[in-house]
Amino acid sequence: MYHSRISCRVFFISLMCIFLLSDICIGQVVCPGTYGGHLQGITTDNTNIYWSFTTSLVKTDTKGNLLVETSVPNHHGDITFHDGKIYVAVNLGKFNKEKGFAKSWVYVYDSKKLNLISKYNIPDVVHGAGGIEYHKNHFFVVGGLPKGHKANYVYEYDKNFKFIKKYTIKSGYTLKGIQTICFSQGYWWFGCYGKPPELLKTDDSFKLLGKYNFDCALGIAGFSGDTILIGRKLGKERHRGQVLPAKIDQTKGIPCIQCQNPPKPNKR
Repeated sequence: MYHSRISCRVFFISLMCIFLLSDICIGQVVCPGTYGGHLQGITTDNTNIYWSFTTSLVKTDTKGNLLVETSVPNHHGDITFHDGKIYVAVNLGKFNKEKGFAKSWVYVYDSKKLNLISKYNIPDVVHGAGGIEYHKNHFFVVGGLPKGHKANYVYEYDKNFKFIKKYTIKSGYTLKGIQTICFSQGYWWFGCYGKPPELLKTDDSFKLLGKYNFDCALGIAGFSGDTILIGRKLGKERHRGQVLPAKIDQTKGIPCIQCQNPPKPNKR
């Protein structure tokens, strides 16, 4: 009787582990539908995925089933999740210009129904707000970049979006600045446009550690454990999106899409 109880207990624990592992594992996720703009960013609460498509916000589960969709003003960019809310970097003006042309905001939505809760004006992001991440009780915003600049910029805010500090990443010029931002496993990751697209890696103080030919410009988000999610367009369909799982290679220090060849570092 004693041994049978132990066997039953072991079986029950093993079964629970299988269920728990199935909850955090993720493969390719395709966002259903076609939208008015291309994919700008993704975020997750580890149960659902949130997608920004320039003029639409979308919520799906991790299997790609549509849960909520709502129309939003142009231009909604990269997004982040914190404390039951979705925060979006928004620019209602022009990108990649010198001071005076951008209209940078952060829009806040509830994560259940994607209803607008509040919005914050962030005029310090003078080249146009394009990406946002929450880290260590603060928000960090990135955005556009005029030609001729030799560095990218990160803007730090407190929880009430009071401006704290502007940081410089000595990355050299990247096409239209930084599109997406993510802090994962001790490093900052920044997705940039380009031919080919570029991925920047910095430490916690924004010192550049690496620059790679790898496309994270449409979305990058921490997920569970050592898994991160990468946003991509779906084939040649520009206004559709998908998420692919990735692992950070601790030896090379770069994300590697599962089942694909790892990206190669740029020559510097």
